[in-house]
Amino acid sequence: MLLHDTALIYGRYLRQSLRSRFALLFGVLVPGLLLQLGLFGASFAGFTIIIEQDQGVVERMRVTPVSRLALLLGRVLRDATVFVFQAVLLVLASLVMGLRAPVPGVLIGFAFVALLTVSLASLSYALAMKVRTPQEFGPAINAMTMPMMLLSGLMLPMTLGPRWLDVLSHFVPFRYLVDAVRDAYVGSYATAHMLYGVLVVLAFTALAVTVGTRVFRTAGA
Repeated sequence: MLLHDTALIYGRYLRQSLRSRFALLFGVLVPGLLLQLGLFGASFAGFTIIIEQDQGVVERMRVTPVSRLALLLGRVLRDATVFVFQAVLLVLASLVMGLRAPVPGVLIGFAFVALLTVSLASLSYALAMKVRTPQEFGPAINAMTMPMMLLSGLMLPMTLGPRWLDVLSHFVPFRYLVDAVRDAYVGSYATAHMLYGVLVVLAFTALAVTVGTRVFRTAGA
């Protein structure tokens, strides 16, 4: 009897929650959470290189004829696959909780997560090849990721904050990605936010992979 009554009350209020306007907030929060997943996950990917250097894995790779670009791309594509899979799980959970987003918009969000992961993981591996110790690597990554998170509007649009903060956030490339994915999640594809987001993420990815490859070549990894 208790379980039956509890299930009835639970079902009633759960349906109310899913039909409420609060569910619309998921269209704002989920894009930010997706990119936050890529931001922090990919930025700390370089820890694995440090471990491999300590274990002699990098030394053994030096004597192989494998392309240095392949050594980098193999790692970053692995990272992109993992984080896109996690993004899929996040979106599925959000759909259950009330997220309403067009399928093309969701797919665009996954593409942004993949490219962001490739770019940040490339830079993370490059930095790890230079610093070589966790004690140096961790603080350096935190010093870069925290401003990006705070000034990108991950949780809420920067337009809701003070004017000076909104202006300052335009100097953070990550903000353009967040705005683009938010537009995609409401079905707005032909917007300035989308154009800027695509241009920024493509340019950032190309630059990051170039830097990462150059570091791998000079380090002999």
